[in-house]
Amino acid sequence: MSSNSEHKSPIPYGRQHITEEDIAAVVETLQSDYLTQGPKVAEFEQAFAKYVGAKYAVAVSNGTAALHLCTMALGVNAETRVITTPITFVASANCVRYCGGTVYFADIDPATALLDIEKVRALLQSKPKGYFHGLIPVDFAGNPVNLEAFRELADEYGLWIIEDAAHSPGGYFHDSQGNKQLCGNGQHADLSIFSFHPVKHIATGEGGMVTTNNEELYKKLLLYRTHGITRDAELLEENHGGWYMEMQELGYNYRIPDMLCALGLSQLARADAGLARRKGIARIYDEAFEDINEVKVLSTNGVVLGKTGDTGHAYHLYVIRIQDRKGLYDYLREHNILAQVHYIPSHTMPYYRQQGYRNGDFPVAEAYYSECLSLPMYPSLTDEEQQYVIEQVKKFVSHGK
Repeated sequence: MSSNSEHKSPIPYGRQHITEEDIAAVVETLQSDYLTQGPKVAEFEQAFAKYVGAKYAVAVSNGTAALHLCTMALGVNAETRVITTPITFVASANCVRYCGGTVYFADIDPATALLDIEKVRALLQSKPKGYFHGLIPVDFAGNPVNLEAFRELADEYGLWIIEDAAHSPGGYFHDSQGNKQLCGNGQHADLSIFSFHPVKHIATGEGGMVTTNNEELYKKLLLYRTHGITRDAELLEENHGGWYMEMQELGYNYRIPDMLCALGLSQLARADAGLARRKGIARIYDEAFEDINEVKVLSTNGVVLGKTGDTGHAYHLYVIRIQDRKGLYDYLREHNILAQVHYIPSHTMPYYRQQGYRNGDFPVAEAYYSECLSLPMYPSLTDEEQQYVIEQVKKFVSHGK
């Protein structure tokens, strides 16, 4: 593509990739006996649990439902205080509020944009032991947090952990023994959640998953997912016959239909190929921006992403930081590149300001927000499209508008 050409169709920051195999899988389920509450749900759960290395998986209607079920299963209530990051989609915090708990934010690491464990430690130390009850670290952009370190801190203060892995299926970090720890494998987090929104690695339209190695939590998730109703004869307080069921808890309808699970299974079958493509795209971006001082990329464990081989990053997003973020955002949109901002810090939202938060509370997160921009990142992004994106970023840096 010549330097003077324009891209005729918009290039979004993320997009789903639907194949003929995906369509055939959904059609087959549409022609089956079950559209919902059928065998594809369990099949998807089992396949996904195997993919991330967890014992149990519970498929639900979306990632927010997954988070809500986690807080319910852990017994979050009006006395519960939970720490999370302000740089995330608001659902990571909202799930605590759904159960009446109180959200405390801690600032981020400026290099990675992940929850800063030292800021969390300082917050924990500022209150008596027992004051806080849980942590919700987020694998932001697909960059896995070091859950081993967070687990050690959580154990010291008696906290549970929900890993928000919505961005990181297939991602991993290496623990202190050098072992690969897959996101969602349940080795360090009590519960982990994933999202199957169209821009995510695995798309079902809407959908989510909770993984865990804890059988007690797993059973609670199953109950809360379906109105708190059970038909399990061993759990019933009474039994009037084969039709009988009991609502034993106040649950929700957070089920996911079989046709969406069929799509999820088809997408999961090529998840590794999609992840490899994302990593390849990231390496090209890294190389393109390496010598451009005005463009900064995020890092993991102090290493610039993509430059030392496979870091375990799942690359849901490719985020750059640039001083004139709004200028670049507008310029790219004028040239049919639909870059996006991830995220507006949660504590600056009007709702959380009503909870007592103010601008200036978390300066690292706010500084990050003022400069961050997510460039197109998805497996079907063509080499030509990526080069066009790079070319336009370089043009803006060199000449401005």
